Amino acid sequence: MSTHTKTKAAIKALLVLENGSVFEGFSFGSLGERTGEIVFNTAMTGYQEIITDPSYKGQMVVMTYPQIGNTGINHFDDESDSIHIEGLIVKDYCDTPSSWRSEKNLHHFLQEFNVPGIFGIDTRQLTRILRTEGSLRGILSTQDLNPNQLLAKAKNIPLMTGQNLASKVTTSKIHEFKERPATLKHHVVAFDFGIKTSILKKLVLCGSRVTVVPSHTTAQDVLDLNPDGIFLSNGPGDPAAVTEMIPTLKSLIGIKPIFGICLGHQILALALGGKTHKLKFGHHGANHPVRNEKTKAIEITSQNHNFVVDISAIHKTVQVTHINLNDHTVEGFEDLDRKLFSVQYHPESSPGPHDSYYLFDQFTKLMEAQ
Repeated sequence: MSTHTKTKAAIKALLVLENGSVFEGFSFGSLGERTGEIVFNTAMTGYQEIITDPSYKGQMVVMTYPQIGNTGINHFDDESDSIHIEGLIVKDYCDTPSSWRSEKNLHHFLQEFNVPGIFGIDTRQLTRILRTEGSLRGILSTQDLNPNQLLAKAKNIPLMTGQNLASKVTTSKIHEFKERPATLKHHVVAFDFGIKTSILKKLVLCGSRVTVVPSHTTAQDVLDLNPDGIFLSNGPGDPAAVTEMIPTLKSLIGIKPIFGICLGHQILALALGGKTHKLKFGHHGANHPVRNEKTKAIEITSQNHNFVVDISAIHKTVQVTHINLNDHTVEGFEDLDRKLFSVQYHPESSPGPHDSYYLFDQFTKLMEAQ
């Protein structure tokens, strides 16, 4: 299963979309059958961070960059303690990593978590389908190679809209993040909707001790921890389905500084009276241009989300701070009177450019002012 090679021993795999498209390729990773919403990611590097990002729960990922697996897998770059994608779809899979940091290959890593992969298909054609028709439900199988039977199964996969997937990836108990800052400045309580390790590390680098809490934690339980600030993490699924968080956030707004990203940004908008809706094919990649409306600087950002916010109905003190230059959707807002701000993208940038690190400093300054 080395790059560009389909050996005689390679096992066939089928990928079937709900629109009837069929892609025949070869299996790597685990055998079996998995379903999910199919999205494409345009990042050229960072596949390990992508597949271990809990925000991809319920989705199969198509990598538009053709060669995947070249750098292998190491224990430093995991964003969580598991693989959260439902399946990995690539053009060329490399079985023999060349990086000095590699500890195992991608094939064995996927096998550890029972996640299938498929290679040897035309990912450009697949990406064009998703761009034209939008994200589609699909099924990846090595055990059932009957396209008609797989199509019937694909049409019965639950839609992403209405799914509270954050409840499936959140931590089970309140705990303190293992790393401590060199100089302790603040205490941050981070709601875990599917939080990435690199985010926690960035908060620590800014001098904060971090307590991670489950998504269902009450406002009073948070305040009992006596935080200097509250962080709302990234996560998967439909923000409108995380209904338990709306009254919780309403009780916390204005009391402590709040910083939200991705799903946390969307839930914060809902708590403020805004709305969310699903994008056609989402934003997934490490190269999305965003304009900072305050400085007019252009940031190249790392993104992974399917829903966006509409803040037109929110109180006039809430100001849009960032705009996506590809489709002009809202990428950030703030209400400094109530000590809160949020962005749609991933400022920890793992993987991706570091243009947005300043947002963690902004959160620190809000806590210092508090």
